[in-house]
Amino acid sequence: MSGTTQPFTPSADLARPSVADAVVGSDASPLFIRKPNPDDGWGIYELVKSCPPLDVNSAYAYLLLATQFRDTCAVATNEEGEIVGFVSGYVKSNAPDTYFLWQVAVGEKARGTGLARRLVAAVMSRPELEGVHHLETTITPDNQASWGLFRRLADRWQAPLNSREYFSTDQLGGEHDPENLVRIGPFDTRRI
Repeated sequence: MSGTTQPFTPSADLARPSVADAVVGSDASPLFIRKPNPDDGWGIYELVKSCPPLDVNSAYAYLLLATQFRDTCAVATNEEGEIVGFVSGYVKSNAPDTYFLWQVAVGEKARGTGLARRLVAAVMSRPELEGVHHLETTITPDNQASWGLFRRLADRWQAPLNSREYFSTDQLGGEHDPENLVRIGPFDTRRI
């Protein structure tokens, strides 16, 4: 039984524009958006830790996202290969026209650049999501940055935004704010 082995490519090499989905930012400080890979798990974990109020999952969970869900996730790196942005999600198996966005994180070095919106747009523009016309996520009532992002996405995509309570504080163990389910759509993918 013979198998082919994929060559190892360091994260810094993967940051080059030749493998990036998109290059954003300024000429002096470009950011490269691409699919994550196994080398990115720890960097994603460290990024999310630096972005309160996001819930931090295990490094193992981020490694799984970077490998098993790479087609529906994205990282943004600077020229040195440092991960400065991340979005994770998946297409719902029971609603294949819906992308569920799990987390979006933008590090301090890349804030104010519109990177969160660009990360979401990069994922939503992939061929793997061609049939998706709705985006869902959950947001705590007090996370104004996330509410602002999703309102801007709905406006940009000219699509309705609806929300309702999804997980109560009790369901989340009594020490977590409730999570509202936010749904944008339907939208025309050409507006992304």
